[in-house]
Amino acid sequence: MQSKRIYLSPPHMCGKEQEFVAEAFASGWIAPIGPMVDAFEKEMCAYTGAPFAAALSSGTAAIHLALLIIGVKPGDEVLCSTFTFAGSAFPITYLGAAPVFVDSEESTWNMDPRLLDTALTDRKKKGGRPAAVIAVHLYGQPADMDSIGAVCEKHGVALIEDAAESLGAFYKGNHTGTIARFGVLSFNGNKIITTSGGGMLLGHNGEDIEQARFYATQARDTAPYYEHSHIGYNYRMSNIVAAIGRGQLTAIEDRVRRKHEIFNYYRAALSDITGLGFMPGPPIPRSPCLLYTSPSPRDS
Repeated sequence: MQSKRIYLSPPHMCGKEQEFVAEAFASGWIAPIGPMVDAFEKEMCAYTGAPFAAALSSGTAAIHLALLIIGVKPGDEVLCSTFTFAGSAFPITYLGAAPVFVDSEESTWNMDPRLLDTALTDRKKKGGRPAAVIAVHLYGQPADMDSIGAVCEKHGVALIEDAAESLGAFYKGNHTGTIARFGVLSFNGNKIITTSGGGMLLGHNGEDIEQARFYATQARDTAPYYEHSHIGYNYRMSNIVAAIGRGQLTAIEDRVRRKHEIFNYYRAALSDITGLGFMPGPPIPRSPCLLYTSPSPRDS
């Protein structure tokens, strides 16, 4: 008997996506600007509590721009989690900086604040130039932002939140991605909501986000002709993609609720297996449970 295939991250359409896409087509706005982009940014700010947001082509692009605006330069070092997708670290190399990987703690599976403190102290003693830290909220589980933030402040380095997998997650009442100077979201096909591809940069400073938009639109200067005084990037989100995102965002709480149901089902069904544990789950801090994972079985 052939078993039914169970997909890891099938996209879920709620119906509103087609309405917004049809509206975008009817308006004639197809290019990487438009009213859907503006609306998606505003609605994401309303949902997450972020003061400002820039819709971009990917979460990786958002990390790149955050590092650029912070001022990361060739020869600098950026500390990043060992346990994450490569997209968390690749943008560090785009700027000629070096990634320095920090291991995880068992309680959250995210960057260990004590090891981060040790690594920053060690890099400075050895003449390194640590300029920033990228804290990842792995599989939607919030990192220990209070402790990580305190370590970054102690050492005078900037902090970026890679919240690509944690839309819908809250840490002590604050949505992930809104705690540090910059937060990064992803809407890739396997995320809690998807636009087929895309991302967003969240920030507390309007000037930071305007600078991100400038770099993301090929750094075109304000002039009646094409003039570029800086190197820019083609990173802006299209109006059509943003329309899909607006529809998806209307169903975010339903998505999170369903993910919790599946997580709880797995936990109940597998809890009697010796040596099998689970990543910390909901409700405090609230995680969207993007993936249902377990560490390798070990002797108990």
